[in-house]
Amino acid sequence: MKIETQSIHAGLPAARSGEPVLSPLVPASSFYAHPDDIGFSANDLDDKAPHFYTRWSNPTAAALEARLAALDGGEAALTFASGMSAVTGLFLNRLKAGDHLVVSNVCYAGVAEFAHDSLPGLGIGVTAVDTSDVAKVAAAIRPETKLVHIETPANPILRLADISAIAGVVHAAGAELSVDSTMATPVATKPLQLGADFVVHSLTKYACGHGDALGGAVIGAAAAIADLRKTSLIHLGAALNPFAAWLILRGLETLPIRMKAHEENARAVSAFLENHRRVKRVYWPGLASHPQHDLAVRQMRNFSGMVSFVADDGPALARQFADRLRTVAYAVSLGKTRSLLFYIPADDLIASSFRLEGEDAAAYRDWTGEGTFRLSVGLENADDIIADLDAALG
Repeated sequence: MKIETQSIHAGLPAARSGEPVLSPLVPASSFYAHPDDIGFSANDLDDKAPHFYTRWSNPTAAALEARLAALDGGEAALTFASGMSAVTGLFLNRLKAGDHLVVSNVCYAGVAEFAHDSLPGLGIGVTAVDTSDVAKVAAAIRPETKLVHIETPANPILRLADISAIAGVVHAAGAELSVDSTMATPVATKPLQLGADFVVHSLTKYACGHGDALGGAVIGAAAAIADLRKTSLIHLGAALNPFAAWLILRGLETLPIRMKAHEENARAVSAFLENHRRVKRVYWPGLASHPQHDLAVRQMRNFSGMVSFVADDGPALARQFADRLRTVAYAVSLGKTRSLLFYIPADDLIASSFRLEGEDAAAYRDWTGEGTFRLSVGLENADDIIADLDAALG
């Protein structure tokens, strides 16, 4: 099936008379059991076990997992209560004391903070590196490196990483590669087909698309996902609420159509911003001016709806946006039907989340100046978005 069909049909029960046409919501926390089918310990869990307890598995979450696996071309998927719990669950499953993680030095702030603040306390070494440079990734890998985690496009500056090239380097070293593809979505990029071992999504964003549910997912090989379920999901307990799973299933049905509209609107908005007197730089992978546009063309089938831009006097302009915007919401998050804009000061991320120093800090400032305006272009009419930004820019 093509992706437009998969996004609607994957994970549905077999078509039988009297069965619902959509995936049903099953809010139950526990299910009838028999001693011959399943034991009380998660250590007894196998792929033939029935649903037993919703922290372990749930029919609605299972339908969502089947659809996500189909969309990303993976053998299996596992859902979590948030994108952060998906990433941290993966890290804690694949890494132990004495192991080493290579992570992108520009990525979601929560992931960066967990890598810098929490993993070293567990005896896990961490090296943050500019993953847009494959040679730097290769240089950062050690004999004890077990996992390399990249994010493309990277939050918030939309820097890209070459998944295929990095996968070659990582696998040659005997390590695994995970890719956070939240901003790209499987409509744009399928990291598993490019050599990644795991793909991670914050389902809260484009997958849901309506800003009304939190969720996360990891997609990969069936054996690895089964092990992840036993350890990180069942023992850490960050299970996805069935109602949230149902909302995200609903959102996935329109994902391909929404991403086309997000991309179309982002193209118009980024062109407007590039020509505005107050805007110094605009980053959108679909723009020829993006420093990695050639990679974007090779790696992405959709350039997404995320636009990053730098403007004069960022802090003052952020206040102006917050006061004047009417169509665009001055708010965090991304991937909703409504356009969202938020200012992210460079110094805050460099010092508190990314811990960049020297050449890396200078490179980040070269890209963002004193700060980045992260704009999630929504599904409103593009002319209305542009008119609102124009009026707010003054």
